[in-house]
Amino acid sequence: MAYRPTSDRILFITATLLTVFGLVMVYSASSTIAASKYGASSHFFVRQLAFAVAGYVMMIALMRTDYRVWERRQKALWWLLAVCLGMLVLVFTQPTVNGAHRWFRYGPLSFQPSEIAKLAILIFLASYLRKHESEINDLRRILLPCLALVGLFACVIAIEPDLGQAVCVLAITVLLLFIAGLSWVYIAGAALLSIPAFYFGVVCVPYRWERVRVFLNPFHDPLGAGWNVSQSLTAVGNGGILGLGLGDSRQKMFFLPEAHSDFIFAVISEELGLLGAGFVLVLFLIFFYRGLKITFRAPDRFGFYLGMGITLLVVLQALVNISMALSLMPAKGIALPFVSQGGSSLLLNLTATGILLNIAQYGEDRGQRTIQP
Repeated sequence: MAYRPTSDRILFITATLLTVFGLVMVYSASSTIAASKYGASSHFFVRQLAFAVAGYVMMIALMRTDYRVWERRQKALWWLLAVCLGMLVLVFTQPTVNGAHRWFRYGPLSFQPSEIAKLAILIFLASYLRKHESEINDLRRILLPCLALVGLFACVIAIEPDLGQAVCVLAITVLLLFIAGLSWVYIAGAALLSIPAFYFGVVCVPYRWERVRVFLNPFHDPLGAGWNVSQSLTAVGNGGILGLGLGDSRQKMFFLPEAHSDFIFAVISEELGLLGAGFVLVLFLIFFYRGLKITFRAPDRFGFYLGMGITLLVVLQALVNISMALSLMPAKGIALPFVSQGGSSLLLNLTATGILLNIAQYGEDRGQRTIQP
């Protein structure tokens, strides 16, 4: 099929609006702490802007690169997985930040290998399911090798420790397997296995179990374990309908930790109110709708699974981050896609969006017709 120069303009505009809005909010949420810690109020903004420029270069390049090249070059795909796994292991040689080995640092720059690994896993899953979806319930020959590889990545990420990203990878894997026709028997088995995993990974780890307790009662220890969540809810409540005004957040003044990253949605709610928060939610709903539309118009099963995986990756992370800020689920360090400060996350999401936009180009001719196996 010949290359088509057009793409999904609505999705492109949505990703652009989220990125630009994120840059504005990163500056607003981080200016005070950046001036105090680094002597320059624009410190985090400049870093985020640099990654945004790099991300747009990647997005535009991948918009113009046939997405099927990722499946055709199987050796390159396995090398990509090997490199990602190697980086996840080597990250343990790096100094800890907040008690975790998650970043490679080179001078002022840093990146999280887990972000690159998530996209590599999605490409692998799309290729694997395209080949084996009709046999996906063959436990020994098909299902277990797939789960073993994804589980290996998830385990290494969890050991960093970054349980939130590990759970995100596993959740998207299960959803894609379910879409591919995975039997409810296996899904029920996975649910049963998650009970001991939750016990040993959460209940037996004091700080994680404390987060669950805070989720159940956000104000039970407002000056201790519940500080982050209570300050986040206070910020959301302060905003009301119209907000206090851009740049006028009170909680970002050293009250709300990670105001420019994990809890940026709380700052948005405080400064721009329900209208600003609603604007963000609408943009993610549009991204979800356009992503699904592109997915179901994909010209092949590889494009279908890859498009679905990218859409779920962005929307699931957004759902988790917003739910965390509103104490609808336990607090966990997952960024708000395109918006939170974090160069690795922004670069990944723009890169993945470029692949999704390329899938849209090759799917346009099919209109509303259902994809063929």
